[in-house]
Amino acid sequence: MGESLNSFLEFFSKNSDDFMEALIRHATYVVTVTITATIIAVAVGVLVRRRPVAREVALGTTSVFITIPSLALFTLFIPVLGLGFAPSFVALLLYALLPIMRNTVTGLNSVSPEVLESAKGMGMSSTERLFKVELPLAWPVIITGIRVSALLTTGIAAIATLIAGGGFGDFIKKGLSRLGLPNSLEAIWLGTLGTIALALTFDLIFVVVRRFTTPRGIR
Repeated sequence: MGESLNSFLEFFSKNSDDFMEALIRHATYVVTVTITATIIAVAVGVLVRRRPVAREVALGTTSVFITIPSLALFTLFIPVLGLGFAPSFVALLLYALLPIMRNTVTGLNSVSPEVLESAKGMGMSSTERLFKVELPLAWPVIITGIRVSALLTTGIAAIATLIAGGGFGDFIKKGLSRLGLPNSLEAIWLGTLGTIALALTFDLIFVVVRRFTTPRGIR
């Protein structure tokens, strides 16, 4: 056990620059995909929340995305976008939409009609009710969807290495391609543990953000 740990630490030390490069690329995927998916999914969720047919179409479409095998979805955009960041970003974005959109619709529809009637009685317009009443009350549910989406993106982003997208998947691919040779297992473990550590970091960030952005009365 001690020898294995020493071997792993030595491998990490020798590859620290590559590790930081992979960390930055992986984190970039998570941040950019989560922000973009949040903007799109919340906007669509707001538009379709009271339109049953449109809501089912939107949720059904994003549900289809998440059922497509990861490797197939990542390679699907290569003819148009080539290799690297762009096709990986688009594939991850499609996966990230469903949890946020579903939770947006659920959160908004869970707002009490009595509360909305009271806001309307106070003279609030539909836009004011949305931004001052509905979205704040639905926020705990929405941010839970964003949190799930970010963690999902963190895990799936490791596949980006198969289309030259970088990230921690590079270590896993390198280890698997040299399985049985020196440092192959260390490479796999480094990529895996890096992904897990990044996921836990983002999860902690969302716990803090949720606490400080949720109105005190509905925490």
